[in-house]
Amino acid sequence: MVYRNYKQRIAIENNYKKKLLKIDSTLDDDSGIYFFIREDSNGFKYAYVGQAKHILSRLVQHFTGYQHIDLSLRKYGMYSDENPEGWKINYLKFPESELDNKEQFFIKQYADNGYQLRNKTSGGQGIGKNQIDEYRPTKGYRDGLVQGRKNASREIANLFNKHLNYSKKSDKPNKNQEKAIVKFEEFLNYYKDNS
Repeated sequence: MVYRNYKQRIAIENNYKKKLLKIDSTLDDDSGIYFFIREDSNGFKYAYVGQAKHILSRLVQHFTGYQHIDLSLRKYGMYSDENPEGWKINYLKFPESELDNKEQFFIKQYADNGYQLRNKTSGGQGIGKNQIDEYRPTKGYRDGLVQGRKNASREIANLFNKHLNYSKKSDKPNKNQEKAIVKFEEFLNYYKDNS
């Protein structure tokens, strides 16, 4: 989420803390393992297991972040009688020294119990942390520019193929006109060359 200023970010985080405390008033900032679980109308079970030095603060970060689980939380919302396919939150308190082992243990346990995990790794912060799901590369500003250029190239090439012709302005084109035609043809074929 884009915040206009620090005060706005703090207000949004405090709002999420209040919502989470309404769901479970025993939530606090102790360390431990937290679980998001849900079941859809077809009976598919999903889970996400995470560790946190400060559980309540970490849960708030999920509601304001852009990780896969963060987006899913916003899409499906929290479980309620009106939203039976929403995410449920559970947690267990552990000392910080046990978080890596406990996170790995619970990720494996949920996988063994038939849950489709929303975790990207096997858990932990160091040794033994393995990728268990594909990473989708993040899309940045440059990716958007490339995609925009592809889209424009495709549209303009389509218009020229259907309705227009282009030619040099004079019978004896100069070097700049020749370069312009080459560049224009490269642009019209950009979407084909960069598929």
